Amino acid sequence: MKSKSAMTLDRVLSRFGLASRSEAREAILSGRVKVNGRVIRDPDLWVRPAADAIHLDGKRLRRVRKVYLLFYKPKGIITSHGDPEGRKTVYDCLGAGVPWVSPVGRLDKDTSGLLLLTNDTDFADHVMDPASKIPKTYLVKANTLVSDECINRLSQGMELKRGDRAEPQSVRRVEDRGKYSWLEIVLTEGKNREVRRLLEAVGLKTLKLVRTRIGPCTLEGLQVGQFRILLPAERSLFYAGKTIRDSRFEIHD
Repeated sequence: MKSKSAMTLDRVLSRFGLASRSEAREAILSGRVKVNGRVIRDPDLWVRPAADAIHLDGKRLRRVRKVYLLFYKPKGIITSHGDPEGRKTVYDCLGAGVPWVSPVGRLDKDTSGLLLLTNDTDFADHVMDPASKIPKTYLVKANTLVSDECINRLSQGMELKRGDRAEPQSVRRVEDRGKYSWLEIVLTEGKNREVRRLLEAVGLKTLKLVRTRIGPCTLEGLQVGQFRILLPAERSLFYAGKTIRDSRFEIHD
């Protein structure tokens, strides 16, 4: 039986706020980590952070200050640490002065809106866990006017391709403008491109998609491409199962 204070080596790097779990594994496999003076290339090795001397790139591991950011991701920016195609990432927007943080979930390149980033892996796991039922609110512009019948079908949940099923917490019409409908969709799971696939299931296409809220946090006070620190009081609401009232989100075509 492993000691309660023991954990796998990749988990140590992640829990100490130094890298994501996948990045930690890469660092270990490439020989950048030593445990008690020996290079270790096994990410699944069990260690005791309180007793073992663990070094990354020659520096002794120390717990870093936990950082929580709210970022208004622009459209066209990818949620990644790097891109082989040279596209701009969220880290280009954050700047060099921000400590290592990882996105809590993702927004695809063509989606804008609220993104959480943190080096607190326990917090990130809680927010992403479907069992936490933390709502994520999206404003979506459909490619046509959407009927009440169609909205009712979406509200009841839809079978998606690849065997997935989407179960929105709510779907409502925000307004009809010209030839298009704007809908608000609230989800509590984080399936890949879930909103877009949900609309596709009823024959609709997504022309614009903005995430306007995650749990208690909204875009209020943020400009596109800006970030702010998540307040401790806001963070506690993620565990309390509470949300705050959304401010009105102005629709821009």
